[in-house]
Amino acid sequence: MIKTPYLLFLGDAPDPLAAKVARGIRDWRPENAIGQFRMEGCQADMRLPDMTLAEARAAGAETLVIGVANRGGVISPAWKKVLIAALEEGFDLASGLHNLLRDEPDLVAVAKATGRSLHDVRVPNVQYPIANGVKRSGKRCLAVGTDCSVGKMYTALAMDAEMKARGLKSSFRATGQTGILITGEGVPLDAVIADFMAGAVEWLTPDNDPDHWDMIEGQGSLFHISYSGVTMALVHGGQPDALILCHEPTRPHMRGLPDYEMPSLEALRDLALTLARQSNAAAQVVGISINTAAFGEDEALAYLAEVEKRMDLPAVDPFRQGAARLCDALEAI
Repeated sequence: MIKTPYLLFLGDAPDPLAAKVARGIRDWRPENAIGQFRMEGCQADMRLPDMTLAEARAAGAETLVIGVANRGGVISPAWKKVLIAALEEGFDLASGLHNLLRDEPDLVAVAKATGRSLHDVRVPNVQYPIANGVKRSGKRCLAVGTDCSVGKMYTALAMDAEMKARGLKSSFRATGQTGILITGEGVPLDAVIADFMAGAVEWLTPDNDPDHWDMIEGQGSLFHISYSGVTMALVHGGQPDALILCHEPTRPHMRGLPDYEMPSLEALRDLALTLARQSNAAAQVVGISINTAAFGEDEALAYLAEVEKRMDLPAVDPFRQGAARLCDALEAI
């Protein structure tokens, strides 16, 4: 088990989105986030106390969590001095990067010498099956996005919290490093061998009570040249009964792909629904989640109203407004 509480390492993150792991922990497990450690040039800020390693240890922090999710998931050489110093200060290290802590000889040597632990959460620890498409009992909701990092995890977490507040049966199913660090369990789907990804999603969302909902954390985007494969595995392996469309309206292009325009919500609806009905003919698009963090209150409300009228579906920012209307749509199925 990863010891809590955490010091969130933001490194030299070039923008707030690059520190989405730290942001997810801060927003959904604030009791575990004592402070943040930022290097020179860091452009992310979780609005937590900036702490030195010694200050964080004195405050009770047990684990330095790498809160950055950079392109390719690599441990930057610029971070090494801090990571080694953290081990020597008495911290364990936790990371969700593809570049594993355990594969870095210098970190392994220092961890061994200091008796500290290295936690790589993006490592599959189950021998997942090949997907078979067999129908499963229970109900499933999947968040799909026009792009990466548009709020799919936040949507699923908010809906799960709302369903539980209503006394209904619901489980958040984590499929990425941030979700796993928040909940302590799940499948690091983008680290699973491609042939087994859809099977891993079937394993993660097994037979359940007829009135139980799995809220499946979405990944990537069907339109994203880099990460569409993991999204397809979720759509087919998840056999979703309900789809929630997720969108961030201020981006000039897809994240990391300046030559690719953002797709429309209509395009996402049509493509996602066509693909979802391959594994569940009854799949429906039931709502829209808009990340309005870049908007003021009046602008956000106006944008949501326009989308709702245009798409004829409930459109909300579930982190800003709550997920009640999205859960109403689930209960109506």
